[in-house]
Amino acid sequence: MARWDLLLTDARIATMRRDDAGFGIIDDGALAIRDGAIAWIGAARDNPGESATETRTLDGHWITPALVDCHTHLVFGGDRAAEFEQRLAGASYEDIARAGGGILSTVAATRAASIDELLASALPRLDALIASGVATVEIKSGYGLDVDSELKMLDVARRLGQERDVTVVTTLLAAHAVPPEFGDDADGWIDQVCNELIPAAAERRIADAVDAYCETIAFDTAQVGRVFDAAREYGLPVKLHADQLSDGSGAALAAGYSALSADHLEYSSQDGIAAMAAAGTAAVLLPGAFLTLSETQQPPVAALREHGVPIAVATDCNPGTSPLTSMQEAMALASRLFRLTPEECLAGATREAALALGLEDRGTIATGMRADLAVWDIDHPRDLAYWLGRDALAHLFIEGRSVSLTGA
Repeated sequence: MARWDLLLTDARIATMRRDDAGFGIIDDGALAIRDGAIAWIGAARDNPGESATETRTLDGHWITPALVDCHTHLVFGGDRAAEFEQRLAGASYEDIARAGGGILSTVAATRAASIDELLASALPRLDALIASGVATVEIKSGYGLDVDSELKMLDVARRLGQERDVTVVTTLLAAHAVPPEFGDDADGWIDQVCNELIPAAAERRIADAVDAYCETIAFDTAQVGRVFDAAREYGLPVKLHADQLSDGSGAALAAGYSALSADHLEYSSQDGIAAMAAAGTAAVLLPGAFLTLSETQQPPVAALREHGVPIAVATDCNPGTSPLTSMQEAMALASRLFRLTPEECLAGATREAALALGLEDRGTIATGMRADLAVWDIDHPRDLAYWLGRDALAHLFIEGRSVSLTGA
């Protein structure tokens, strides 16, 4: 009986393990898979000689951990291309939101769409992410803004994980905006989120975490604190859209609740970053939104490095501020807009992104880790942050199974 299910040979490998130098490169490497996990990895000359059911040569291609997109709003109705035109003509994100556009226009379209319609519209976006090397994707709610519609979005996200082989991590983001029915009564909506939505999502086990938007056009720290207290009561970890448009002490708030991540962070203070480091909260940088909104205030990358905060990169795929469906492009943008190194970009799309989701079984190539692997037709791992618009993925393995790159 074969010890290994699959042996990959003639490969160059970037392990992306935290303690390995550089990308953790193994030239002329080989990798064995058994029961969906990595059973052995090393230089080909050190192969212990165990038999395998299947052996596949990779012709010198590079293996990295499969990518993890740890921040998306993949499920939504309609689009907001018209608002993109408005911003190019000079309107700000705040102007559009206060005029009833922005998130609320997507809310109307999402509420009106059926589960099947939302599923059908989201699948091409998910397929695009898979084709860019993604094996794990986080999907938030937040465009329903009533109990039934928020739960509907989470149901669709779960179904996406059934339609494709990827892991889908779901996040309840009901505290995304104040629903139109509530007018200026933000506290009334927070009451409903805490007393109805979080308990319902927890009871149905369709949310893996709870998120909120802490910003002047959304919710303040006291309101977010109430949401996080309710999440904690039901054993759900939290994360936060923090300090994107202003310094609202979001980074410190996230750290105070030991959040998995604080995301955006363009205006976060040094004290907020230090608090994140002490709490073990990851930073998630979202260059697609930064680019689309023509922002100029960069996230405090130097402070994140100084304090040793893990830096993840994600697409923030959404209809209003980041119509981005490629993690390769997210890495390329992060290198140019935020001056992340190619190694930081790849770590941010693998190891640190997994950390930002609380997943310890993926994101690096090591014995015992999930065999979620991306195989690339590139000359060096730095190429993933260098090339713009290049489709470099050759193969994708999820739990050791080869995955179609063109959908079901």
